[in-house]
Amino acid sequence: MAEKIKQAVASVKGYTRKDEESATLQTDAELKRQKRIKLFTYIGIFIVIQIIVMTVFGLTVMKVKAPKVRLGEISITNLNAAASTPSFDTTFNTQIRVKNTNWGPYKFDAGTITFMYQGVPVGTVSVPKSKAGMRSTKKINVEVSLNSDALTGSSTLGSELSSGVVTLTNQAKLTGKVELMLIMKKKKSATMDCTMAIDLSTKTVQSLQCK
Repeated sequence: MAEKIKQAVASVKGYTRKDEESATLQTDAELKRQKRIKLFTYIGIFIVIQIIVMTVFGLTVMKVKAPKVRLGEISITNLNAAASTPSFDTTFNTQIRVKNTNWGPYKFDAGTITFMYQGVPVGTVSVPKSKAGMRSTKKINVEVSLNSDALTGSSTLGSELSSGVVTLTNQAKLTGKVELMLIMKKKKSATMDCTMAIDLSTKTVQSLQCK
């Protein structure tokens, strides 16, 4: 009888040990499964972050915008105007500003700014070959001289000079390339299309508007 009891106890212990081993194996398998899920989750998050970074990079850094060329403050040093003739001549100092908002330098070739009265050129100024740095503005000081010698057939110049304000337009186009990441170069042109009104009595620029 005692022998049978010992065998029963041993049998129970054997089943318990097997249950414990089975539970341990299941726990290890569950831990490995959870680790794999975490790993795949991290990989998925990393991929999503990379996609977002590349999208932002493409929409900002790699997107090339056309630079702008404008005139800075204009200081008139000489101005003569006669409504009876009619004629005018003027000299002023200003600053050519090439604004580059790109994430790379803009190298542009030499160009010309043309000043006109009703579509007829009354003077020009040269823009030297240069470079506007990444997200910066290249500033070039110049002296400009204009005169009405080419306006012999103008019918409105006299009345405009009599009014005390003469309106001129100025246009320019600079061709060049924006360099990105030291390997990519994209052609872009910087343009100017402005209208300026000169007050003859005060010898100042009344307004300067650009498109």
